[in-house]
Amino acid sequence: MEANAGLFIDRTHPKQNGMCTVKIRIRFNRQKKDYPTGVALLPDDFDKIVNAKRRSESEAATFKKMDAYLIRAKDVLEEINVFSFQRFEDEYLSDRKLVNTVSGAFDKYIQQLRNEDRIGTAVSYETAKNSINEFVKNKNITFVDITPRFLKDYEKWMLANGKTKTTVGIYLRSLRTIYNTADIDRALYPFGEGRGKYSIPTGRNIKKALTLDEVSRIFNYAPASEMEAMAKDYWIFVYLCNGINMKDMLLLRRKDINGDILTYQRAKTINSKREAKAITVSLKPEAKEIIRKYGRITLSAEDYIFPHLDRKMSAVRQREVIQNVTHNVNKHLKKIAATAKIDKPITTYSARHSFATILKNSGVNPQFIGEALGHSNLKTTENYFAGFEQEAIHEMTNVLTSFKNAK
Repeated sequence: MEANAGLFIDRTHPKQNGMCTVKIRIRFNRQKKDYPTGVALLPDDFDKIVNAKRRSESEAATFKKMDAYLIRAKDVLEEINVFSFQRFEDEYLSDRKLVNTVSGAFDKYIQQLRNEDRIGTAVSYETAKNSINEFVKNKNITFVDITPRFLKDYEKWMLANGKTKTTVGIYLRSLRTIYNTADIDRALYPFGEGRGKYSIPTGRNIKKALTLDEVSRIFNYAPASEMEAMAKDYWIFVYLCNGINMKDMLLLRRKDINGDILTYQRAKTINSKREAKAITVSLKPEAKEIIRKYGRITLSAEDYIFPHLDRKMSAVRQREVIQNVTHNVNKHLKKIAATAKIDKPITTYSARHSFATILKNSGVNPQFIGEALGHSNLKTTENYFAGFEQEAIHEMTNVLTSFKNAK
């Protein structure tokens, strides 16, 4: 006799509100055993949802959740050669990825990130996890509970609490990654385009790039203190070096420099499954002077150029130092902007936008700009940068300081 599985609503033990628990019932050799799904419905609603030919969005979500448990139970029954309830439970209850908690899956991935010393990314995922837990006020929600309707409600809740669509997108892209790494049944996958799926919003990121005139004011600014001087110099270095991220800048090593060319890989791509591309930078005289001014004196090609990190630091400590340096630089850049009468927020990140925008407005090849910024998702730039000779790289980036030639 073969075991079989079906949906069952326990009408004999209704709750005070009339709701009854929906369960998976396993029958074998005149025996039966029930396993909860976490769904509770009125009996009439259960019959309607199960037997309906067409369902509303909320009914479809409820049916999908119940059906996911049923599919899993049937899959386990097919895998068991000789059935027993104990064997069924060992498999069904110990490896039900669809009913594993989302919070637990986040924790597992976060630990993996920390083991790889990707501390910043781990913190970002921790923040996303905490936000979702705060929304549901429950750390035990499962992947089955995450439906398109759930995600839409979460988005509305975030926006109502003053968060931006950009933040919503960051958190939900983290959740989507958890789905992918946890190898969840695609039938439960809530993300995508079209009917019955949830599309992650993209925020409108207004970029505040400086004009060449405003860049020249920073170059010509007379610092009032050593910290202002460092903030100015670091902004100029970021601007001239392809808008390099502050973390990547502080992680630069002596071996990355070869004459007038600086070559490095973005820290965030080192652990990527894709082959990480090297970014090639034309070292302008001003950038070389900043290296001479702040760079530590060392004979080791492995040592960091700038004096803030050392190789003995843990990844956690490195992150703390990088955040502290970036904060102090941005704080003094704000003062520089006010004194130089630049009515735009000046940060190390604005240097990156300014680098890209000024090149673009000067007619520089967009493919070159994409590669210079390290954009790995621009398919049209795949293997393109190898075609740019070093002399061409120097020439195309000379526009960054063209204001020096103006009368």
